[in-house]
Amino acid sequence: MQIITGEATEALRLLPSGCCSTCVTSPPYYGLRNYGEAGQIGLEETPEEYTWRLVEVFREVRRVLKDDGTLWLNIGDSYAASGKGRNRDGRFNEKAENIQSSGQRKSRIRRTCEGNGLKRKDLIGIPWLLAFALRADGWYLRSDIIWQKPNAMPESVKDRPTRAHEYIFLLSKSEHYFYDAEAIKEPAVGFPGSENPDARRKGNSKTFRGGGAYTHNQAKENSASVERQSHGLVPNETGTRNRRTVWTIATRPYKGAHFATFPEELVRPCVLAGSRLGDTILDPFCGSGTTGAVAIQEGRDFIGIDINPKYCTMSEQRIKEVRT
Repeated sequence: MQIITGEATEALRLLPSGCCSTCVTSPPYYGLRNYGEAGQIGLEETPEEYTWRLVEVFREVRRVLKDDGTLWLNIGDSYAASGKGRNRDGRFNEKAENIQSSGQRKSRIRRTCEGNGLKRKDLIGIPWLLAFALRADGWYLRSDIIWQKPNAMPESVKDRPTRAHEYIFLLSKSEHYFYDAEAIKEPAVGFPGSENPDARRKGNSKTFRGGGAYTHNQAKENSASVERQSHGLVPNETGTRNRRTVWTIATRPYKGAHFATFPEELVRPCVLAGSRLGDTILDPFCGSGTTGAVAIQEGRDFIGIDINPKYCTMSEQRIKEVRT
């Protein structure tokens, strides 16, 4: 286990090529918080500057990954000219007097920008801007996963739905890469352990969800060598199916952590699918050490990087607790 204090791109340059198997990370979101550290990411003037700053980071990540390595990238969106996370005049709430441990700093921070086609209140589309920029830089964009939050933060907006999801992108360094589908399979509908085991039971050929025919009885043949949950006429006898692209996982607090903690159960399938026992997991924005904790729990090694020395200390302590 190794925790490095420093700016992500510079710290990554200290690592040898091909030393990590997968990267699971969540970089600072655009225009949301000021962490009070020189060189921090997230306070750029424009979404384009923010995007290309991250492209530079993940270019180094790609070098550090093995040829069959993957990147699991959690990223949220922002609104143009938003005052979210701060007062409308661009300053943090004056009531937040003692917030150093949560990652916020009482310092002036500009609202997200307008211009270049962006109007006030526009959804910027940060996740897809970044995903397309990474693809153009050489990554293979393999999947977009919806992290659906059943306990999403309430919003007082009256002119749009409350946001209850974020994106996780699966990207790979090469066309062929390591992905352990078996390790993250989920219970099939109609089997014990599924969300509603009595809803559509196996053998009902009128529906695809219970292990019957997706093709509404039109298909006559399919490969009997592959048991499928979703289509064909061969029933699924395994009780599991391939992981879907919508993951419903509640947010979880961690004592002493900054506000941007993502839950261990969001990280776990990424670690399990993207690596083998003994592999090294990378997180260049390790924060409170969630990725590192899960990596150690699952028998992997870990390299974490963070620009804030307090978070590095927190990560080291958290991983130490997991090990003991």
